[in-house]
Amino acid sequence: MLLVQFRDANGAAVCGLLDGDIVRAHAASRSTYDHVRDCLAAGQGLIDSADAFGGAAMGFADLAAGERLLPPLTHPDPRRCLVSGTGLTHRGSADTRALMHMPDDAAASDTMRLFTAGVKGGRPAGDAPGVLPEWFYKGDGDSIVAPGAAMPSPGFALADGEEPELAMLYVIDNNGIPRRIGSAIGNEFSDHETERLNYLYLAHSKLRDCSFGPALRVGAPPADIHGETRILRAGREVWRKRFATGEANMTHNLANLEHHHFRYARHCRPGDVHVHFLGTAVLSFADGFMVDDGDVIEIGADSYGPPLRNVVRRAPDGTVMTKVQPA
Repeated sequence: MLLVQFRDANGAAVCGLLDGDIVRAHAASRSTYDHVRDCLAAGQGLIDSADAFGGAAMGFADLAAGERLLPPLTHPDPRRCLVSGTGLTHRGSADTRALMHMPDDAAASDTMRLFTAGVKGGRPAGDAPGVLPEWFYKGDGDSIVAPGAAMPSPGFALADGEEPELAMLYVIDNNGIPRRIGSAIGNEFSDHETERLNYLYLAHSKLRDCSFGPALRVGAPPADIHGETRILRAGREVWRKRFATGEANMTHNLANLEHHHFRYARHCRPGDVHVHFLGTAVLSFADGFMVDDGDVIEIGADSYGPPLRNVVRRAPDGTVMTKVQPA
């Protein structure tokens, strides 16, 4: 079951069921967030809610061409959406990360230690938690760019780099229990050149906008997901590579990653939305390719519907000092 979200004629968010090339709108014009909350209140599983989509039918291509697509899950208050992620979770990700640093750098050894810890203890069985994964903050709901929209890069960025990842999507219910809504293919856009200066700058490198969608795949993600990233420049393909994600290709299982994210009480505030990126092992930056202003990044994967496309728009150089004013 694939859900998308779009703007109606009045600009309101409406969710729809994606059936091939056709989107069937929610009969009551509810947003994805409201539809999820309705299902939770009624005790109905989201996967069993297809009957709610009896509204108007429209072409997905028409919604995309009209720039009406929205991220498939949003919170009406962007401040109540936490966007975060984890890394070193995929086989090969340690090698990719190490390419950003000198072989004798502390980052290389710390990277391998954290990756090896995940290999040994990232897939616990039973109720005992596994090893702690990497975790980073990315932003709130305002950091999410709609599918098809421009991906902004700040003028102070040293580089713009795509990260094709699985974005896990959650809503916290009224009892403070995280509810997994589904997953989407995402671009966890980052500044790898800043990270390469010093691995302790990773937190800075992640404070960039991101995107996911266009479709949300309801339920647990497939164990073995295969996709492809393409980068187009002036309409011509300049870089392409396949990637694999899902538990079959990861050192941590989903249960362990979810435990370590939601064990914090502040991450279980009723009504909040969480977007959590699961990492990747494939980056154009690791191949020595540099994304440029105007490049189109396209990321798609089997069983996730149409690919995610965003054009990179870099702001003018921003090296002027930011000044704080007294209250």
